[in-house]
Amino acid sequence: MRIGIPRESLYEEKRVSLTPAGVDALVRAGHTVYIETEAGFESHFSDEEYAKIGANIVYSAEEVFGRAEMIVKVAPLTFEEAKMLQENQIIFSFLHLAVAKKNIIEILLKKNVTAIGYELIEDEEGKLPVLHTMSEIAGQLAIQVAERQLESFSSGSRGILLGGITGVAPAAVVILGAGVVGISAAHAALGRGAQVIMLDKDLNRLRQIETQFRKRVTTVMANSYTISRGVKFADVLIGAVLIKGIKAPHLVSEEMVKQMKKGAVIVDVSIDQGGCIETSRITTLSDPVYQLHNIIHYCVPNMPAIVARTASYGLNNATIEYIMDIADNGLSNALIGDLGLAKGVCTHNNYCCNEPLANTFNIEYRRLHVFSTN
Repeated sequence: MRIGIPRESLYEEKRVSLTPAGVDALVRAGHTVYIETEAGFESHFSDEEYAKIGANIVYSAEEVFGRAEMIVKVAPLTFEEAKMLQENQIIFSFLHLAVAKKNIIEILLKKNVTAIGYELIEDEEGKLPVLHTMSEIAGQLAIQVAERQLESFSSGSRGILLGGITGVAPAAVVILGAGVVGISAAHAALGRGAQVIMLDKDLNRLRQIETQFRKRVTTVMANSYTISRGVKFADVLIGAVLIKGIKAPHLVSEEMVKQMKKGAVIVDVSIDQGGCIETSRITTLSDPVYQLHNIIHYCVPNMPAIVARTASYGLNNATIEYIMDIADNGLSNALIGDLGLAKGVCTHNNYCCNEPLANTFNIEYRRLHVFSTN
C-alpha cells in the first residue's frame, strides 16, 4: 500500500504521525511511504533519517495526498487538507468531527473517503488505546502548565506554590473527570504535593480511584451542587471530561467561574471536544492563556505538541499495528478482523457510519458494513 505522511498544517502542531521506526516497519513489509519534507522537523526527526530507511521525501502536501492510498496524520483535517483528499482514500488521524465544520464531513462523503478517528478506536475492553497515550501526556502537562500559571509572573496570578511548604497549605487541584487525563493529572499533582479532589458521576470509577491512590485523592460524586462547590474551592481546575464521539458538555457555567478565587487557573483539556467549561475558548501554544472574570484560562487543544518528540513516539507506538494491519490486509479485512478499529470509522462508502456524528449534523446514518476481499 502507498502511505502518505503530510507535514501538519494546523497552526503550531509539532507532532508527526509516524516516527522513523514506524516508517521502517512499513517499508520492510513492502509498503511505499511518501513523507512531506520536514514533516518530522519539530519532533527532531530529519528528512535524512526517513530517507535512509526507504521513505520517499516529497516537497508538497499535494504530492503526498495525490500519491497515497492512505493518509496518516495527527491533527484534525483542515478544509484545505480535506479538499486535497482523493476519491476512495483512507484518512487516519485525530478527527474530532463532532466539533468540525460540516463542510469537511460533506467532502469526506462526496469523495467516498474512509475516515478513521484515532480518538474512537477501541480495544477488547472497550478502552480507547490511541487516545489513552495522548491523554496520559495531557494529564501530566495540565499540572505542569497550571503550576507555571500560579506563579507571580503577572498581577493576575495567585502567586502560590502548588505543593505548599511546612506551615503553608498546598494548592487545591480539582479535577472534573476520572478518566485517563484525570488520573494522569492526579498522579502529577500528588507528586508535587498538592491537595487533589476528583469529581466523576461514575461511582464505581471513584471507588477504583480511592483504591488506586490509597485515599490520597478526595473523591466526590459529580452533580451541579458538588461541581459548584468544588469550583469555588479550586486553585487549579482541570477539565478532563470525555464523552466518546460527541461534544463535551458544559459542566461549569460562567456563573460558577465568576465565583472562583481570583487568579485561579483553569486548564480545560476537553477543549479539543468543545470544552467542558462555558468560558473556555481555544488558545494556542504561543498564546496559551487569557483572563476572564479574573480567572486564568489555558485551553490549548493540542497540548501534547508541547512535548512533540515524546508525543510522536507515543502516537507511533499506539497506531502502527492498526496502520500495518490495513496496509498488509486491506481495509475490509482489517475492519472485519478488528471490531475496535471498525468503531473508529466515521465515514465509509459515501455515508456516515458514526451515529452520534450523524445526529449532530443531521445527516443520514448507516451502520458500517464491509466485505472481505479474500
